[in-house]
Amino acid sequence: MAANPSFDIVSKVDRQEVDNALRQAEKELATRFDFRGTGAEISWSGEEAISLQAETEERVRAALDVFKEKLIKRNISMKSLDAGDPRSSGKIFKIDAKVIQGIDTEKAKAISKKIRDEGPKGVQAQIQGDQLRVTGKKKDDLQAVISLLKGEDFGVALQFTNYR
Repeated sequence: MAANPSFDIVSKVDRQEVDNALRQAEKELATRFDFRGTGAEISWSGEEAISLQAETEERVRAALDVFKEKLIKRNISMKSLDAGDPRSSGKIFKIDAKVIQGIDTEKAKAISKKIRDEGPKGVQAQIQGDQLRVTGKKKDDLQAVISLLKGEDFGVALQFTNYR
């Protein structure tokens, strides 16, 4: 007898795609006329953090918008980017942004509760680290859970993987 059908709910971002978006934004900031002489820069600051800076608050916000535009073109959800507010650092303004990976425990509990309360009977969700494993007796029940979760906003970008 085969095991029950299952799938995983994860929140992962392809770092290579984020890097490509960052490089494209970097090129655009270097060549666009309205960014000339504003000291607008974007760069990685650590494994999952991005730093933007410019001489004015308006320009650093515009640089963030350019970066967001590049992420959207690469099908990366805005829920995966946590950008702070511009802060003054001497003569320049900076924005620190973080790429969010994984589902934190509180959100995982909320997703699990949603499946328990509104999902089909016999479907179970288990929290496994920064992801959830959903199992059920029938594949149709799992499809129903996926549609249920796609209709909700939990504040993180959800992907459904390992469907079997």
